Amino acid sequence: MFMEPEIWVAIAFLLFVALIVYLEVPGKVTALLDSRAGAIASELEEARKLRAEAEAVLAGYKRRAENTEAEAAAILAQAEREAAAYAQEARTAFDETIARRLSVAEQKIKLEEEKARKQIRAQAAELAIAAAEQLLGEKVTGQVAGNMIDASLDRIKKRLH
Repeated sequence: MFMEPEIWVAIAFLLFVALIVYLEVPGKVTALLDSRAGAIASELEEARKLRAEAEAVLAGYKRRAENTEAEAAAILAQAEREAAAYAQEARTAFDETIARRLSVAEQKIKLEEEKARKQIRAQAAELAIAAAEQLLGEKVTGQVAGNMIDASLDRIKKRLH
């Protein structure tokens, strides 16, 4: 019976199992596995915390980026409004300047027209007086001619002024 190899294998196996139980190998292996599982669990928990922290930082940066974009858009809109107001103000000032210059030019033109009219009236009056003097001098003589000339000159002067 002790000659069969299967029996010796069974006896060796039983002795091996007994030695393992005697040396408390399963408890040590379990403790080693539990400590390793605990280390892995703590590493996973630390990784979760780091991930949550990273997500919070990312969300903060996203909010800042959105705020920055909103501020940039507000600044751009303000700049556009100011540019439009400045352009409108410049247009208004330009229009006012043109209107003033046009008004001054029109006044100068009116003054020149009035001056030209006065000169033309004066020349016409002088020509009329000269023509009247010549005609009256040829046809009317004496005191009657002088009185008529003086009366005509007075009427012309009154009409001109």
